[in-house]
Amino acid sequence: MANPVSDTNASGSVTRENLIALLNEDLAREYQAIISYVVYSQVIKGAQYMNIAAELEKHAGEELSHALTLARQIDYLGGMPLTVPKPVKTSPKAEDMLRFDLDNENETIQHYRQRVRQCEELGEYAMAEHIRDILVEEQDHQIALATALGVEVPNLSKPR
Repeated sequence: MANPVSDTNASGSVTRENLIALLNEDLAREYQAIISYVVYSQVIKGAQYMNIAAELEKHAGEELSHALTLARQIDYLGGMPLTVPKPVKTSPKAEDMLRFDLDNENETIQHYRQRVRQCEELGEYAMAEHIRDILVEEQDHQIALATALGVEVPNLSKPR
């Protein structure tokens, strides 16, 4: 399969095929998030983490909704949604698990910001709105995780 990042048309613009591949990468990240939130919410220990454990359970359901939205958009574009998640990291330490989740949310937010621009470039404005809705929830997850870790919310405005 072609590298999705380089699979563009002659002008360097994203193609429908490229967008399908990129959305499938996003879908794999959503599957990863579902699994990590389900597992972490059940195994996280410590009185200081009980509120965040309940929040992680809620996040799992939101990530499932995101996965369904992405699969619907991939199908709309004529693609087949993939079925394999990105790898899920685990740790016996609650703080490590929360850090893994925060890192994943940061990556996801950066990708969705790109995806909005790419959808609009293709004239897929409704799809861009769906991804904006997902982005709002992902940023809420990022804030909750940063707060639980006692760190500032990472500034993702700067290019990678």
